[in-house]
Amino acid sequence: MANTLKPAERVKIPRQHMPEQDATARSRNFQEVNLGFTFELAKTEAARCLECASPKCLQGCPVGVKVKEFVALVLDGKYLEAAAKVREDNVLPAVTGRVCPQEEQCEGACVISKKFGAVGIGYLERFVADYERQSGKVGLPAIASKTGKKVAIIGSGPAGLSAAGDLIQRGHEVTVFEALHEIGGVLIYGIPEFRLPKDIVHDEVENMRRMGVKFETDVVVGQTVTVDELLNEEGFSAVLVATGAGLPQFLGVPGENLCGVYSANEFLARVNLMKAYRPDEFDTPIFDCRGKNCAVIGGGNTAMDAIRSAKRLGAKNAYIIYRRSEAEMPARLEEIKHAKEEGIQLLLLNNPVEFIGDENGWLKAVRLIKMELGPADESGRRRPVPLPGSEYELPLDVAIIAVGTTSNPLVQSTTPDIQTRKGGYIVADPATLKTSKRGVFAAGDIVTGAATVILAMGAGRTAAKAIHEYLQTGQW
Repeated sequence: MANTLKPAERVKIPRQHMPEQDATARSRNFQEVNLGFTFELAKTEAARCLECASPKCLQGCPVGVKVKEFVALVLDGKYLEAAAKVREDNVLPAVTGRVCPQEEQCEGACVISKKFGAVGIGYLERFVADYERQSGKVGLPAIASKTGKKVAIIGSGPAGLSAAGDLIQRGHEVTVFEALHEIGGVLIYGIPEFRLPKDIVHDEVENMRRMGVKFETDVVVGQTVTVDELLNEEGFSAVLVATGAGLPQFLGVPGENLCGVYSANEFLARVNLMKAYRPDEFDTPIFDCRGKNCAVIGGGNTAMDAIRSAKRLGAKNAYIIYRRSEAEMPARLEEIKHAKEEGIQLLLLNNPVEFIGDENGWLKAVRLIKMELGPADESGRRRPVPLPGSEYELPLDVAIIAVGTTSNPLVQSTTPDIQTRKGGYIVADPATLKTSKRGVFAAGDIVTGAATVILAMGAGRTAAKAIHEYLQTGQW
């Protein structure tokens, strides 16, 4: 059924609001914040699509989801068909429908975005994925005839999973090796339950198992087994390194070794992977936030995830300490909005110069200096400049550092013939993601540095295509 509304009528329909859990209630629980579209909301939002002849939203999607086609199926009420259409290009639709920065990707490219507000592509993707999941009728893509070729994927994050989905469809035998005890990488240990429920990730991984992907956990490639052993002794024809950029960066100020100071990676891993958010059931070693003053240093999505988790763990005061203004924050606007609604206090134009401890080595305060914005730096944002004489102390019990990450070094350290660049990132051909070592490809944050889930998935698809060509032709 075609959209019967004229374009002028479609743009008059306001963008539909995603129902949310009440801010006061959700700041005390780890249940999902966004509640998903109803059938009526989904159809109304789908009716806003102009069905462009050359849809720019497709070009804006790193994994190439056929947005126009799946949105038209939503409008027709063919929700399972819509979900299957998304799965042709995206093996994790229920994930990306929740955590993808659509405003910078598909929705940012939507032709009505600037004047009328983009079509809620992410909301619709989540809607069809959830409908499919709840129906129990997941439309898994077809699998080609077996090729007899084996591919090893190191890392089960977004890049690795995306590549695994494409390669298994092409008939290759795929094994994903994960260092931790759960599959999903940053989707499991880095993103909180209230933004991405673990059951969603578990179900998507189970779908991939049903497609034929094999998963091996607790395998630290670089220690348990090397890349050379995978290629020479284990019989793999190609290896994809998708280990991410999980090595935390710190500020380099005095007092960072005090008890109560965490990296965001460690804090979120303890909360998520080790289930510290269920203290009555799991005895996870994490410093108690209840009734305490907690702060996160940083302004990205990880910073928002960490401080909103601390708030839910009972923090009396929950601060974001950021050296620039709110306008320069790299976090998604929705995440900043949700954080402020939940009572997170933004200490903007402030920067730590020292963490102060008590006589037992526990954090008790942070010394901050006020900042002002100077000329733009290489990122295009105005550079923060300290204001002399503006230092002051803020009482603090827990500090979480979320100022970025660098490359995971394990694979590179035991595979010296893989070329790396500054920061330990793997050098890979941009078009094929081939490394300097024959048969070895690399994709995602281990190549680019920390980026988004969807960009990593796009890189995984690029690598899968190149791996398939290499396995077919043998040409390097």
